[in-house]
Amino acid sequence: MSFQTRKVQKTGGSSYIISLPKAWIDKHSIEKNATLGILSQPDGNLLITPQIETIEILKTKEIIAEDFPDNNFLFRALIGAYIMGFSVIIIKSSIKFEPHIRDTIRKFTQIAIGPEIEEESSNYIKIKDLVNPREMPFEKTIRRMFILVQNMHEEAIKALKTGDIILAEEVIKSDNDVDRLHYLIMRQVSIALSDIILCQKMGITLEEAVHFQQISRFLERIADHAVKISKNVINLGTHEIDKKLNDQIESASNFSLELLNRSLDAWLQKDINLANQSIELIRDLISTTEKISFDSSNNTESSIAIGYVIESIRRTGEYAGDISEIIINNLI
Repeated sequence: MSFQTRKVQKTGGSSYIISLPKAWIDKHSIEKNATLGILSQPDGNLLITPQIETIEILKTKEIIAEDFPDNNFLFRALIGAYIMGFSVIIIKSSIKFEPHIRDTIRKFTQIAIGPEIEEESSNYIKIKDLVNPREMPFEKTIRRMFILVQNMHEEAIKALKTGDIILAEEVIKSDNDVDRLHYLIMRQVSIALSDIILCQKMGITLEEAVHFQQISRFLERIADHAVKISKNVINLGTHEIDKKLNDQIESASNFSLELLNRSLDAWLQKDINLANQSIELIRDLISTTEKISFDSSNNTESSIAIGYVIESIRRTGEYAGDISEIIINNLI
């Protein structure tokens, strides 16, 4: 429907009315004396909708297993359907499911928050999402992600300092917890963007929903770098790092975590100055990481691993700065 204008008319002593486009009336089967919803938007616009309340709309996505012969491809398709807000996902096959297909589907239900297998046969699986988006506030999810990624980074550096391979492996496993929350945030944003009434009932604007998604993305990347540090701890194996180098790495790590904590505080306190200070300190973090001295001339496996660790520490701080930029944009 093209952009149209309507003149405001005055009736009675204090009532103002406008006419509604006939094409829109016909499309939504609106009759005389029907009740419409009116929502005032933060930007001054007025939303008129035939949908008085948010109702559960079961969006269904069918996936044919034969179209996704690769396990990773099928998993990505399932995650994509979940993120795009489908509440029912049906996986079909013309033949009996191979075991790897069932394994992939179960992996999906384990990592995604909400979806559960409701029906199942030899060549048919129906998954239904059981989580109400309003029951999972964005703020709580983001705060939990902050805590998780901070702990992952701290434990990864501790594993490096102590040579604890088991601890490093635990950090790698924790990445699934962050991924689950990140997928949930992306799903909620998709739903909110398609249902402005739900968005308002969740107490956020569309712009804030997008900002939450951006923050979630950067937190997920910080978690990925904690995993990279842990993998390099495993690669180092029994190789010992001298105390001076360990202290330099730990100092840079603490600096990086300080930037992450500043971005969290800036978000919680809605403090634009604190967010700006976090961004300004990135240059000092980069300088700190560049001053870490270790012998990389022989290009040994241990030197490469240490180089990657230092790079991940720097990237963690830079992502914290990116989060602070989003906070400034939102507060502005």
